[in-house]
Amino acid sequence: MTHHPHPLALTLPQLGPQLDAKLIKQALDSRTLVPAFIGQDRAKAALVFAIGMDMPGYNLYVMGEPALGRFTLVQDILQQAASEKATPDEWCYLNNFDDERVPNTLRLLPGEGKVLVKRIEALIDELLDTFPAAFDNPGYQRKKKAIARAFDDKYELALELVEKKALEKNVVLYEENGAVSFSPIIDGKPLDDQEFSKLTEEQRQYFYSLVGELETILNEQLLELPQWKRELSENLRALRKDTIEQAIKPLLKQLEHDYAAELGVLRYVREMRSHLVKAVLELMPDESESEKQEESDNREIFVEEFVPNVLVHHESMSGAPIIFEPSPSYGNLFGRVEYNSSSGSLYTNYRMIRPGALHRANGGYLILDADRLLTQPQLWDALKLALKSGELLIDTLSDHAVTNSTIITPKAIPLNVKVVLLGSRDLYYLIQDVDDEFNELFRVLADFEHYLPYNAQTLSYMAMQIREQMQLLNIDELTASGFRQLLSFSFRQAEHQRKLSARFADVLELVREACYYAGQQHSSSLTAEHVQLALKGKQYRTGRISEAFLEDIQEGQILIDTDGLAVGKVNGLTVLEIGDTAFGTPARISATVFAGSSGVIDIEREVELGKAIHSKGVLLLTGYLGAKYARNFPLTLSANIAMEQSYGHIDGDSASLAEVCALISAITDIPIKQSLAVTGSINQHGQVQSIGGVNEKIEGYFRLCQSRGLSGEQGVIIPASNQLNLVLNDDVIQAVKQHKFHLYVVKTVDEALSLLTGVEAGEKNSRGQYPKKSVNGRALVRLAEIAELVNGAMDD
Repeated sequence: MTHHPHPLALTLPQLGPQLDAKLIKQALDSRTLVPAFIGQDRAKAALVFAIGMDMPGYNLYVMGEPALGRFTLVQDILQQAASEKATPDEWCYLNNFDDERVPNTLRLLPGEGKVLVKRIEALIDELLDTFPAAFDNPGYQRKKKAIARAFDDKYELALELVEKKALEKNVVLYEENGAVSFSPIIDGKPLDDQEFSKLTEEQRQYFYSLVGELETILNEQLLELPQWKRELSENLRALRKDTIEQAIKPLLKQLEHDYAAELGVLRYVREMRSHLVKAVLELMPDESESEKQEESDNREIFVEEFVPNVLVHHESMSGAPIIFEPSPSYGNLFGRVEYNSSSGSLYTNYRMIRPGALHRANGGYLILDADRLLTQPQLWDALKLALKSGELLIDTLSDHAVTNSTIITPKAIPLNVKVVLLGSRDLYYLIQDVDDEFNELFRVLADFEHYLPYNAQTLSYMAMQIREQMQLLNIDELTASGFRQLLSFSFRQAEHQRKLSARFADVLELVREACYYAGQQHSSSLTAEHVQLALKGKQYRTGRISEAFLEDIQEGQILIDTDGLAVGKVNGLTVLEIGDTAFGTPARISATVFAGSSGVIDIEREVELGKAIHSKGVLLLTGYLGAKYARNFPLTLSANIAMEQSYGHIDGDSASLAEVCALISAITDIPIKQSLAVTGSINQHGQVQSIGGVNEKIEGYFRLCQSRGLSGEQGVIIPASNQLNLVLNDDVIQAVKQHKFHLYVVKTVDEALSLLTGVEAGEKNSRGQYPKKSVNGRALVRLAEIAELVNGAMDD
């Protein structure tokens, strides 16, 4: 039997993209290097411009959704620019010997930071080798003994005077361990304590008074002893200091000579001289001191006080740095000051300053996730201030820092960085509205396309990227059938028959999953079968909810008819998005009409389940009915429209075509074919407009019909403008090919009504009248009757 297609029905070539076998073969055979990021010329031009504008405020906002290759494109272009740019200088923090709470900064040429650190550490090692060995020098020992001898001479002279007076009074003077004592002499022999106790009381009292007089004389003679000891210590200290200075002088002289052209280093070395002498004086004992610190402890103290803290190292001729900070926080971005604990308290110094992403990117480029950055208003304000002032300051006095008795405030470092924000379209326009400084600081927008052109260059690029991904998974060959299937997936992602999706990361994800199935079959080639297995595997893993909906319909829990006729009822199509999966499911839309003047009531809106766009679509129905039928009488009716068995929020106007068809069916009492489902939005003139998710909607209704058995009458009505968005799966295409399922496209409500009712919608004749038996003619008569009935009753 010859099948005569309906004039509004789609043919097989219209159900999906038509792939050019020659282009596919050419892409698979090509092994030449293809330029990266085909189809993103606008974004690439913005990136090149922002990088070339080496002026304040020309930072960049990269707009686009994830998986468009934004980060990779930005990195590739930045790497090319960075390689041609001069390597930035290094920055160090130095001990501020005048005020340790405010560390100084030092700028060095690239690679010089490590060299300077090694030179200072070598200087410290030489000091440790020099001292205390330098105190063993004979000249030092001779001077030290001379100083000690001068002290001893004064002390001995004082004791001799006292001893002479004591002998004159028959008393002998003893000195033992620095203590002086007296003993009486009787018969030329000093008395011990036992002999002294045998003397008479009178003799003892005499000697007591005598010894008292001698002690007074002794005290007078040794009155200046503390001063002598102080002079001794000062002289010894001066000797040690002079010895240290003489020993350090040649070590520092070599360092000053090597850095004669580096004024910052030269100034630091000269400032360091006196403090280095002081540190050696305090830490390095001479041989007479018993308590000596471990050499490792001494070295640590010298390092903590004198070695520069190089924040970021740059290899010479390495170009400008490119830093991506995935987790922007104040510490990660601006750096932090760390603390150590000692005896229950915290302390810090310049060596415990740690760099942030801005330090590492200084002189180059910093990439940030705008969504994560802008959720922290204080951090955003701090970044804007740094970019405007051109200074990078670690804030240790705010809430970001640890409050303790030891607080340091490092000096600011000049900041020269190009910031690249990766963010969504909505966020870009939101921040423009709420932040007046945003346009001043981020003058360049790189807007990424959602689609890639379908041409030889794009296909060659995709084939190259797919093969690279396959090589990582040990799959060697990409077959033509596998490539076609991957292209179909990309078309489906784009929802367009002539454009590929720019979300190429999704294609690579599918490639990885398909390679898994190829590996399971021990295949070295990637075929269409493997890609289909990957698609079905993901659909199965994420399809529990869609299957549950289908089961509810089959069991009669949700009332959907796929055959027969019904007045005021039509099968609408909806798309549910849950997580990373989306699926279509039919929904019954019903309408009732009766005499009254309430107008068209959207039950979803009345119970606050219908959101703004859905409510707008229903309100348009009144405008359509009035313009279509009520030119010569007031539009007066009461009608209720509802999406049955819907218990959640509803948004979108894609049901408005189905709703107007159900409403006109209820007005005219003409039944609607339940074998057809409808999707599309309308305007007030009855033109059908395109909607989203058309593929999922068609496949959702097809699955229901397939589960009940395809009758050959079932099908879906879609807007004609959506034909370009069709990329249907093989099951639907095969059913259409076998005439078991049909797809119709309509441009007007009248075309949809004719398909759904099997009755001509009817067109106005030259007198402005519709045919009486047509849908529009019957609707006009019925609405006039209701208007007369209601308005007449009101007049009575």
